Amino acid sequence: MSTIKKSINIFFIILIFGTSLSTFNGCTNDDDSIITEEENVEILDTDFEATDWTTATHSNDADPDFDEVFEDNAVKRLDIVITEARWQSMLDDMTSLYGTFGSGGGPGVGSVDSDVNPVFVPAEVFYNGLEWYRVGVRFKGNSSLQTSWQNGILKLSFKLDFDEFEDDYPQIDNQRFYGFKKLSLKNNFDDKSMLREKVATDVFRNAGLVASHTAFYTLYVDHGDGPQYFGLYTLVEEVDDTVLDEQFSSDDGNLYKPDGDAASFSAGTYDEDEYVKKTNESDADFSDVASLFTILNDASRTTDAAAWRTNLEAVLDTDVFLKYLAVNTVIQNWDTYGKMTHNYFLYNDPDTSKLTWIPWDNNESLQLGKMGGSLSLDFSELNASDWPLIGYLYQDSVYKTQYDTYIQEVVDDAFNVNNIQSLYATYSALIEPYATSEITGYSFLNNSSEFQIAVNELNSHVASRAAAVSDYLN
Repeated sequence: MSTIKKSINIFFIILIFGTSLSTFNGCTNDDDSIITEEENVEILDTDFEATDWTTATHSNDADPDFDEVFEDNAVKRLDIVITEARWQSMLDDMTSLYGTFGSGGGPGVGSVDSDVNPVFVPAEVFYNGLEWYRVGVRFKGNSSLQTSWQNGILKLSFKLDFDEFEDDYPQIDNQRFYGFKKLSLKNNFDDKSMLREKVATDVFRNAGLVASHTAFYTLYVDHGDGPQYFGLYTLVEEVDDTVLDEQFSSDDGNLYKPDGDAASFSAGTYDEDEYVKKTNESDADFSDVASLFTILNDASRTTDAAAWRTNLEAVLDTDVFLKYLAVNTVIQNWDTYGKMTHNYFLYNDPDTSKLTWIPWDNNESLQLGKMGGSLSLDFSELNASDWPLIGYLYQDSVYKTQYDTYIQEVVDDAFNVNNIQSLYATYSALIEPYATSEITGYSFLNNSSEFQIAVNELNSHVASRAAAVSDYLN
């Protein structure tokens, strides 16, 4: 951010919310009526010119610039400038959701429903000397957000929506960030290597699956006292934005982000409210997920397996799911389907009219994990009826053979030991100066040596997974 622009924003903040507001008491408008303090705030807040606006950087007429926003071998910087009053409203909202900051606790303590999101506020975003105006900014996450907050760590994840407030500010109508409407800044919770989100999505994409682009960014937040280093983040492409636009021929299909018991697809759990729509929200048609639920649990699975497969393949892209399952199980990602009823999307691809699996939220991957640990390659600990998309497909000989083939492909290619260890070396060298310079209260590291220890664990992990696949297949 240029010094001039930073100074302008600090002045703007003081002007709106500081003591200088009293200077405007008694001002009049054109018809000589008195303008109140509140009206002055509104005038100042809406009376601006988007001087940095260009088609390539700010307009929705430009195609998403993946090379600029999601450069693999760089650590870029984002600055968020929020007025003191708006920042306080975000903190107050978090207090109402999760209790007092730093009060202690963990997942499940004072938890709220997953559909309760923190409040959006307008803020300015700066990147590479340019400003984006009145961007919608909020905290994001579920247990990771709650745990960070209650443990007194302000390195919280953020969601950015660049035209969230376009109705309030006509100057930002259809504002984009190099073609992107929405982006997530993930705080790398529970990942002292700060590599898992990035590497896991790389592996999914390199295996030929639909998955978000990711990149490393440092984040600075100015909420009244100058820029504060919030740490190293992973910027993640939003599925309901450019992932659909760019990786499918059409974004007109139903996109679901299941969350709750129904996300398991176990018999007796069907609940449309838990198949949360992210597109076509006003359309009450859930027939695609309803068909998948019915066919998956149909008795023909054991009486006429060929017919069951035919019916299943009419509504679910089973090939994509089995490849995803192979990747997810090899890399050991426990915080998703099979252990948890969240962290995936289903998209009804208009080209095939089939639901397609899309992975999401991978910071807990590349490790054995919690809650009893990641699933084994043969799913021996899995109750098939509890997780039928895994259990019933794996019990079918045709699908098991296909899964086993993908398991071998994963360790030969997308999760090849030499390639991944080389990637770990490249990425860890890239981010180490930024990761190890995080500040107490804005970091999950207790000391800088924990970063390299975590990277070493990742190197050991990928080697162990190759051995595990060899044992399983042989």
